[in-house]
Amino acid sequence: MKKDFYEILGISKSADAAAIKKAYRKKALEHHPDKNPDDKSAEEKFKLAAEAYEVLSDPNKKAKYDQYGHQAFDGSGGFGGGGHGGMNMDDIFSQFGDIFGSAFGGGGGFGGGGGGQRRTKGSNLRIKVKLTLEEIANGVEKKVKVKRKVQAPGVSYRTCSTCNGQGQVMRVTNTILGRMQSASTCPTCAGSGQILDKKPAEADSQGMITEDDTVSIKIPAGVVDGMQLKVSNKGNDAPGNSVPGDLIVAIEELEHQFLKREGENLHYDLYISFSEAVLGISKDIEAINGKVRIKLEEGIQSGKILRLKGKGIPSINGYGNGDLLVHVNVWTPKTLNKDQKQFFEKNLTDENFIPNPEKSDKSFFEKVKDMFS
Repeated sequence: MKKDFYEILGISKSADAAAIKKAYRKKALEHHPDKNPDDKSAEEKFKLAAEAYEVLSDPNKKAKYDQYGHQAFDGSGGFGGGGHGGMNMDDIFSQFGDIFGSAFGGGGGFGGGGGGQRRTKGSNLRIKVKLTLEEIANGVEKKVKVKRKVQAPGVSYRTCSTCNGQGQVMRVTNTILGRMQSASTCPTCAGSGQILDKKPAEADSQGMITEDDTVSIKIPAGVVDGMQLKVSNKGNDAPGNSVPGDLIVAIEELEHQFLKREGENLHYDLYISFSEAVLGISKDIEAINGKVRIKLEEGIQSGKILRLKGKGIPSINGYGNGDLLVHVNVWTPKTLNKDQKQFFEKNLTDENFIPNPEKSDKSFFEKVKDMFS
């Protein structure tokens, strides 16, 4: 079981952005590979801290994590589907280099000893995947085609002479408080630390081409409409010494013909005739994985709600399945022939046909209250 992100950073759920950043910097510096050479345990903790910070420092990701836990990002939907979601040292330093400052002399760049070339990250790609209710209930693996920008075969880059491969330039400004030093992205290489050297004919001005790629996305059961999953390193490349961006997958839930979803519960409207309500009957109804037979007792009332335990949508947190709520609706005929009309007229005053709800029969409002309690 994956360790809780808050526990990894040693903070509470109420921690604000500043506290989260401070806690991450402390953990990252403590377990930094330059400080702990050849220590696999420290490297593991370093990656875990970066994984936790990537989620908790982003308000949208943090909200999803607080609601759904790790499963909101698992299955190629969070960090690439693995323990650290495929995060490597290059990912960490390219995304969070500013956190480390100059603590290890490299400005956050990764090059084994902290002074190597800076690696930029390519831009993210975004797609929308439409899922049926059955796919959401069972989980599914989807293969999608995307157009990605990648470095052209044969392209080469050389170290940027402006920043000497660091991706940043230092500026010194004289102020009334003295000389102030600041760092900014290199204007020549746009932060990559490298500039184009040889460009193939088919490449653009940055040495990139567009190619089609088929990406496999494992979508866990229980996702909700609007949820975003991430496939690491399946976005665009960037020029020079870089790591690919990510593929962001937005979930769109398709409407089901019979079932309506409400969180992890499903609703089904069952219409029966007056005769069936009086005499009782067995009915086959639509459930998420096929038909289910239910028995209606004699004299069942319109508005009755039957709860089929565990026949709903799985919890994305692994807390079991929701229920299927069957709403019984007695269909009143709109037209009658002469004999039918005479039958009902004859029984208008019969006590069996006069409404006489028992105290145990709940009102509509009580039923609604029960549904949401």
